[in-house]
Amino acid sequence: MAWIVLVISGIFEAVWATALGKSEGFSKLNPSIIFGVALVISMGGLAYAMRTLPIGTSYAVWVGIGASLTVAYAMLTGSESSSIVKILLILGIVGCVIGLKVLH
Repeated sequence: MAWIVLVISGIFEAVWATALGKSEGFSKLNPSIIFGVALVISMGGLAYAMRTLPIGTSYAVWVGIGASLTVAYAMLTGSESSSIVKILLILGIVGCVIGLKVLH
């Protein structure tokens, strides 16, 4: 159960990171609200997962999922450039996250 919560928390990390960028320094209401809600869900899930999973592994998986999804979303929406090298590097992060799960 902790792994499922951790993955969902990582997804919400990508949501709050994206909303933070779209809030333009908290000057836009809707992205600011999405940021706050997603942040609470993401941190709450991370804290829950850390009750049974190692802190280092939990944090690395959480950040890896969040960073990968944030960059992937930005590339898909055109707000960030994409290249084969970037995609391969992001896939490397995903591979490392999977490796941490397999080793645990």
